Amino acid sequence: MQGKRLSASRALVRDVQLLGRLLCNAIEATNGKDVRAIVEQVRTISVTDRRKASSRLHDKLIPFCAEMTLPTLKRVIRAFSQFSQLVNIAEDCHQARMQRLSIVDEASAPGTISGSLSVLAAAGVNSEGIRALISKSIISPVFTAHPTEVRRKSVIDIEQELSRCLSRLDQVGLTDSEVISYQQDLERATTTLWQTNSLRGQSLRVVDEILNGLSYYDSTIFRALPEAYEMLERHLQASPWGFGPEALPPFLRMGSWIGGDRDGNPYVNGETLREALRLQSERVFSFYLRELHSLGAELSLDDRHVNVSRELRRLATDSPDRSEQRRHEPYRLAISGMYARLAATAHKFGCTELVRKPVAAAPCYVNPSEFSRDLATISKSLTGNGAATIASGRLRKLQRAIDVFGFHLVSLDLRQNSEVHQRVVHELFENVRPGTNYESLSDAERMTLLTEELRSSQLLITPLKAYSAETTSELSILRQAAEAHKRYGGGSIPNYIISKAGSPSDILEVMVLLREVGLYRPDEPEAASVNIIPLFETISDLRNSRDVMETTLAVDGYRAYVKALGNKQEIMLGYSDSNKDGGYLTSGWELYKAETAFILLFEKEGIRLSLFHGRGGSVGRGGGPSYEAITALPPGAVAGSIRVTEQGEVIAAKYSNPDLGRRNLELLIAATLEASLLPSDAQESEPGYLDAMEELSELAFNSYRCLVYKTDGFERFFWEATIIGEIAKLNIGSRPASRSSSGRIEDLRAIPWVFGWSQSRIMLPGWFGFGSAIKQWLSTHPDGLTTLQAMHRHWPFFRTLIANMEMVLAKTNLAIATSYVDLVADCPSHETIFARIKDEWDDTIGALLSITEQTSLLENNPALKQSIYHRFPCLDPLNYMQVDLLRRHRAGERDHDTEEALHLTINGIAAALRNSG
Repeated sequence: MQGKRLSASRALVRDVQLLGRLLCNAIEATNGKDVRAIVEQVRTISVTDRRKASSRLHDKLIPFCAEMTLPTLKRVIRAFSQFSQLVNIAEDCHQARMQRLSIVDEASAPGTISGSLSVLAAAGVNSEGIRALISKSIISPVFTAHPTEVRRKSVIDIEQELSRCLSRLDQVGLTDSEVISYQQDLERATTTLWQTNSLRGQSLRVVDEILNGLSYYDSTIFRALPEAYEMLERHLQASPWGFGPEALPPFLRMGSWIGGDRDGNPYVNGETLREALRLQSERVFSFYLRELHSLGAELSLDDRHVNVSRELRRLATDSPDRSEQRRHEPYRLAISGMYARLAATAHKFGCTELVRKPVAAAPCYVNPSEFSRDLATISKSLTGNGAATIASGRLRKLQRAIDVFGFHLVSLDLRQNSEVHQRVVHELFENVRPGTNYESLSDAERMTLLTEELRSSQLLITPLKAYSAETTSELSILRQAAEAHKRYGGGSIPNYIISKAGSPSDILEVMVLLREVGLYRPDEPEAASVNIIPLFETISDLRNSRDVMETTLAVDGYRAYVKALGNKQEIMLGYSDSNKDGGYLTSGWELYKAETAFILLFEKEGIRLSLFHGRGGSVGRGGGPSYEAITALPPGAVAGSIRVTEQGEVIAAKYSNPDLGRRNLELLIAATLEASLLPSDAQESEPGYLDAMEELSELAFNSYRCLVYKTDGFERFFWEATIIGEIAKLNIGSRPASRSSSGRIEDLRAIPWVFGWSQSRIMLPGWFGFGSAIKQWLSTHPDGLTTLQAMHRHWPFFRTLIANMEMVLAKTNLAIATSYVDLVADCPSHETIFARIKDEWDDTIGALLSITEQTSLLENNPALKQSIYHRFPCLDPLNYMQVDLLRRHRAGERDHDTEEALHLTINGIAAALRNSG
């Protein structure tokens, strides 16, 4: 085993070196030896500096870069940016290699289905418990657009090809000729990457984000998701519980916000929603038609050699295919007819580009179930006539796909801010009840008015009135959602999320709006079809969230609504804004407490709770390993159902190839099984731990709030010591960086808040407040360190909190940050502010090492340590080059080349950090 691990580690180093060499070759072939020499010289300076643990890279690199012409500097920046991404590709392929070579023992490894089933069996979980859980489970990764997503789709496509090329070289038993051929493929892809423009020529549009998200279906998800199901079914069949070969229910589903999330994005409207649904449907029909055609090619079975079922014979007879050549091939005849019906269905849904034309016209499938029944007919005939192994191949995967994807591909959530709902409802009331002045009412008065209104089927909307642009847009979105339910089914848009939910009226307002477009009918409450999901984000909203839900559930109309939707309520928790509001430690603790409070409330109310975790890529926004995050939730927080957002560079990191995608889905399944079925750890509820966390959270909260919201000049410090101002002006996202035109921290979106700190390598949202909290707490608890070390050993929540923070601290570099701080215009407070940040960083490092009983960061995480070793010699120069360009840009050099170079540094730093936004 040790030999395998060492060999695999060497393979990663080999891949990184190979990709680096190919990139340098492409640079030389395109731009000449001089440019290659400069790139290698900069890298040598960086590597030497890091090995010597020096902090003078700035002094060596800035003069060196100043001598370059701007075109040469841009090429150097591109080289380091692309090498960072090549390291990512090599590491992703290495993860797949580790899994494939079984370097980790699956039966004992955390995060594997085999390992989780072993743990469950050892804990005495029976087959009934597993069956019951899976029958009601929903596990859903939800793709969301990223305001700081920095790569073009063309670049994403090339990177996926690079990944495929690298994986081919990993195959066993390759001949010398095959190795040379695959290396040439890799060289061609690397050259294409270098010669392709990394930047967009115009601002990213919503439709671009939709297409970017859908690209991962073709490359990964269409293959990885059915394989994840098969993996679980295979392990359950091999387990002592005696599961049979029957297919599991479709509990694992994909979700999306792209095209339906209009919170802070004025470019999402009814038209973009309609286009998102059309593009999704087109993508899944193209997949079905390709797979059906391939299935027909495979099923050449001849009825002169094999029997077929009566139902299959009927399918073949009903087929419009009259080919004499296929007269004795009933499966092909049946599939030809199914293809014709599916093609007609695709055309009805607006899909015009088919893989190939059908043999003749045919009636549409009414719904996905009808298509699924025809596939089942083929499967039963094969299984009943000696071809069960054939049925378990491509056909089984296609059956699984139609069960999961339907004709809509992915469940698209709608999301809007509660303040917008409030204004729209105010306008609707004002038009039919002049003088009501809804916005001026107290929440209790609003509740009375809304409750009364929801007893009536009479609409507030009237064609005799003209509405504001905002109200018109909101109603247009909702009408498109109602149309989608008729066209694609309720699974196309099953959820409506309310950002900044802070009161019961925020929830009832959405009920009123759904009623206006027919998605809720008070006279038919059983027809409710959209889950209303409050998103609690700020610290105060999290603290009040339990009371808000208790009050809302006491409203008879809403209780009936929940009952109609299966007596299940989903709650979304915001990791981003709670962190920006209260800091890392307090955000994590308030989320944990809110989850615990919801568990108790919904048990009392007899309603199933489902939690939706709004986790971003960075630790400051809830990022970090998914398995550890889920298993660290309080007991009862999962219960088989969990949804988690996947954003920006995290999507690429988890779904850039099928092996990674399958592994990530396996992690979600394994964590959900364990978190739902394992008995709770008694250590988690030890009062001493909870009391300690409460005190530490309060101390950290005060420290964080004092710096961010109560320090004169901090706002200016943030805008000038980070690249946030430039990010707001460049073509980096489809939505504004701020919810308003002000520069206030409160109005800034959480993603650019974190992204700005990441680019300057301060990463303040992922750690600030922890060190001073520990220091103050230990001053009044002499034996407190022993308690904290026990918490780290025995409490998954605290251990995960520390591990994620350690990752952030390892990626900070305050020596580099100093160069960004030097950009701040002379201001009495900026040196004081940075001094406070440095002191806090020192305290945090010291506290973490004491708690984890390490002598240095990442002592117990050699994989991440190796990752940093590979990528930081390219990352550090990018930071210094960015500082130099920022200085030029702010001095008035606003030409196209300077801005393009600046944008390239943003790309490269984000790629090297991976979890930056």
